[in-house]
Amino acid sequence: METATSLSSGDKATLLGLARRTIEYYLTHQEEPAAQTLGIPIGSALQSKRAAFVTLTRSTRLRGCIGDVLPCQPLYRSVMSNAVNAAVNDRRFARVSLVELSDLHIEISALTVPKEMDSYRDIRLGVDGIILQKDKLRAVFLPQVAPEQGWTLEETLSQLSQKAGLASGQWRQNATFLTFQAEVFGA
Repeated sequence: METATSLSSGDKATLLGLARRTIEYYLTHQEEPAAQTLGIPIGSALQSKRAAFVTLTRSTRLRGCIGDVLPCQPLYRSVMSNAVNAAVNDRRFARVSLVELSDLHIEISALTVPKEMDSYRDIRLGVDGIILQKDKLRAVFLPQVAPEQGWTLEETLSQLSQKAGLASGQWRQNATFLTFQAEVFGA
């Protein structure tokens, strides 16, 4: 299985700073900036195509979480666009305000490319992110979700089924599973 270990501590710090400054710029100017506008240099590891999720929490409570599952743009762009989306487009929450930005914890999950699993039994909780697909419905959990919730594999897949809009046990009936790993870091 592929694991994500390609980002240096400097790359991680750059992405976290980029996410925070992108949200701040967006909340102030109502448009997403270019990285050059923010004056943040983008190293080669951040320019490779890679998917990312950005999770925002305030006082350990989720405030927004949005991301890409497939690598369709450079990693730094995925972080920038998903930072904005997590802050203002996660329909589960009110938009983040500029006043609360300094209180937000930002977590970035840089993903590997998803791979199809032969059996759900091969899913490694806490290591693998999971994509469940069935009847044109799909849902995703990052690797850290199940351990944070204290779920077993079966509980995780039941919750994932419900997230996809299926009955909790439908993951057992011809659903397909893809897994990915994530390099997770925050500040």
